[in-house]
Amino acid sequence: MEKLENPVLLGTIGAAQGLRGEVRVKSYTVDPTWLGDYGNLHSADGRVFEVLEIREAKNVVVVRFRGVNDRTAAEALNGLDLFIERDNLPDEELDDDEFYYTDLEGLEVFDAAGRSYGAVSGVFDFGAGDLLELKGPGRRPVLIPFSEAAVLEIDLEAGRLLIDPIAAGLDETEDDGPGSRRRHPPEGEK
Repeated sequence: MEKLENPVLLGTIGAAQGLRGEVRVKSYTVDPTWLGDYGNLHSADGRVFEVLEIREAKNVVVVRFRGVNDRTAAEALNGLDLFIERDNLPDEELDDDEFYYTDLEGLEVFDAAGRSYGAVSGVFDFGAGDLLELKGPGRRPVLIPFSEAAVLEIDLEAGRLLIDPIAAGLDETEDDGPGSRRRHPPEGEK
């Protein structure tokens, strides 16, 4: 059993598919069938999974793993997350403005005046574009858009992310504080 030093989530096993031990997997790769291209997959408890066959099926892939030979064994894997080591991801294929979510997590977030907004604790996409979750000591988590207007600079080597707090929706000049959703009426309206 092998413990990964820097695990990256690539997929989550769902329900069993058929009687031969196949499972449905929600893949988090750009092309769902690439799930089998990164070598062996690992679970958090140290198990290793070798992909023998993979095929697309609607919004998931159907996978057959070595050693999972019947429906009972496949059903026991339901809900299991599958990881690879970060070093197995190909960096040479990334453009200058492309990043792996895992590389953004943990970056300290600052504005041009040097004010800290915590660190990136997660990256989410609910369908309308990527969002960065920021958490700081004594603060509630907030979501900001991962856009060119809100995120001005990313320095992976220094572990820093420079943001525009106004474009990110974190302008603290309002009495309500960062992340406030309270509507302020236009001038003359009360």
